[in-house]
Amino acid sequence: MPILCAALGLQPLLEYPASGPALPVSLLLLAGITVPLLWRQSRPVLVFAVVTGFSVAEAACGVLTHAHFLAQLIMLYNLARFATPLALAGAVSVAVPQTLITILAFSSDVQLKRITAAASLAVMLMLCMIAMAGLGLGGRVARLYITALRDRAVRLEVERDQRARLAEAAERARISREMHDILGHTLAVMVGLADGAAGLAEASPKRGAETLKIIADSGRGALADLRRLLGTLRDNDTASCDSPLAPQPGLADLDALADRVRAVGSTVTLHTDGRLTGLPAGLQLTVYRIVQEALTNTLKHSALATTIDVVVVATSHAVRVAVEDSGPPRTPRKRPRNDGGQGLLGMRERASLYQGTVTAGPNSRGGWSVRAELHLVPPTNTPTPTEKHPA
Repeated sequence: MPILCAALGLQPLLEYPASGPALPVSLLLLAGITVPLLWRQSRPVLVFAVVTGFSVAEAACGVLTHAHFLAQLIMLYNLARFATPLALAGAVSVAVPQTLITILAFSSDVQLKRITAAASLAVMLMLCMIAMAGLGLGGRVARLYITALRDRAVRLEVERDQRARLAEAAERARISREMHDILGHTLAVMVGLADGAAGLAEASPKRGAETLKIIADSGRGALADLRRLLGTLRDNDTASCDSPLAPQPGLADLDALADRVRAVGSTVTLHTDGRLTGLPAGLQLTVYRIVQEALTNTLKHSALATTIDVVVVATSHAVRVAVEDSGPPRTPRKRPRNDGGQGLLGMRERASLYQGTVTAGPNSRGGWSVRAELHLVPPTNTPTPTEKHPA
C-alpha cells in the first residue's frame, strides 16, 4: 500500500513540476504521507494523525498528488479493524470535511478537471470512505469471531482433558473402594479363622481341618471377586471370551456373607423386611457392601464372641440398614476416627449415590453401630452395576 500511494503521488509531481513548491519539498510531503502507512496496523490512530497532518501541509503548499486520498481510505479501513469505534468516528469526522475542503480548494486545478467534476469526485470519495470503514468493521467482526472460535476450541479441549482426568480419578476411586471391600472383609475373616484353626490344630484336628477348608473357600471367593473386578480394566479385544460371567453380589448373598462371619466364631443374626428382591441391582450392591464393611470392622475391632445384629428394611421410598455388634459387658470402646482411612468414607460415598446417609458410633451395649438410609433413586455418576464381568 505505501508503494501504491507513492506511485500515485509521484505521477503528478513529475507531470506538473511547476504547479507547486520545489521537488524536494513535494517529495518530503509525499514521504510523510506514505511512509507512516508501514505502521498502520500497530499504531492506527497515530498514523492517521500523521498522515492527516502531512495532507493538510501538502494542500497548504498547493500540492495535489492524490496520494493522501488513498492514504485516508487505507487508514479508515485499518482504524475500523484495529482501533476503537470512538477513534473511527473521530477519524471519519476529520477525514470527510478535510476531503471536501481539499476538493473545493483545488476545484479549478487541471488535475481535477482531467478526472471528473469536483462534486462527483467529492461524492465518490465520501462513498469510498464509508465503504472502507464498513469493510474494516466487517473484517474486525470476522477476526473477533475467528478468535472466539479458536478460544472456544482451546477451552473445549481443556474441558475434555479435565473430564477425562476426572473420569479416570473416579474410576480409580471406584476400583480402590471395591478392592478395599473385597480384600478387607475376606482377609479379616481369614485372619479370624486362621487364629481359630491354630488353637484347634491339636485339640480338635477335624474342626481345624474344616476351618482351613473355610479359609481356602474364602480365599478362592476373594480371588474370583478380584478377577471379576480387574476384568473391567481389560480391553474388549484382550479379554478372554471363555471366561465365565458372574453377577455382582446382591441382597441374596447376605446369608452367605453372614455364614462366613459365623465361621469365625461370631453370632450373626440377619433380619430382612420388605420387598428386597425387586430393588435395583445397583442399590442391592450398595447395601451389600455397606453390610460387608460394617461386619469387617466388627471383626477387626471386636472379640470373636461378639453378637452382631444385621437388619435390612425396604419401604416404598427408602432402604434402611442397621448393623450393631456387642461384646462382653464393658465400657464402650473407642475406635480410631478414621477407622483405617477408607471404610466409613467408602460407605458414605456409596450411600451418597442414592442420596443417602451413613452414621457410625458406639452404642449402649458396649459395641458399635452402623446405620444407613438409601433412597430409591438411580445413581447418577457410576457405571451400571448390572453388567456381568469375567469371574
